[in-house]
Amino acid sequence: MDNLAHVSRTISISIDRDWNEVYEAIWRPEDFPLWASGLSSSGLTPDGDVWKAQGPEGSIRIRFTAHNAYGVMDHYVDTGGEDGEVYIPLRVIRNGDGAEVMLTLFRQPEMSDTKFAADAKWVARDLQALKTLVTRGAKRPDANGPAE
Repeated sequence: MDNLAHVSRTISISIDRDWNEVYEAIWRPEDFPLWASGLSSSGLTPDGDVWKAQGPEGSIRIRFTAHNAYGVMDHYVDTGGEDGEVYIPLRVIRNGDGAEVMLTLFRQPEMSDTKFAADAKWVARDLQALKTLVTRGAKRPDANGPAE
């Protein structure tokens, strides 16, 4: 297979809440650890234009798309390995009166079928956590910690 193209899978979840409200509730990089366990097992620390975190397999650096009016929440994860940055497209779009949150997972070179399937299940769990977070009325955390 050509190195320029990766097998991909888009995982999505429908949320019964206005798409823009969902986007505004989750777009901040520092809030990703509230639901994105596949991205970080700890908080994110700003470091210039990137964020540092402890990922599932070690230290990572993450670049995020800036806040925008289109629901784009793409991010680029650098594990420090030879593969460079991994591009992770993430979108919040309108779905009727609600929202659809979609993450496209690209199968990385040398990734086994089993690992790709496990990553897809992990993304689905994270999207379910995101849905729970935004539908329970949680607010952005402040200095006192996450809102309940």
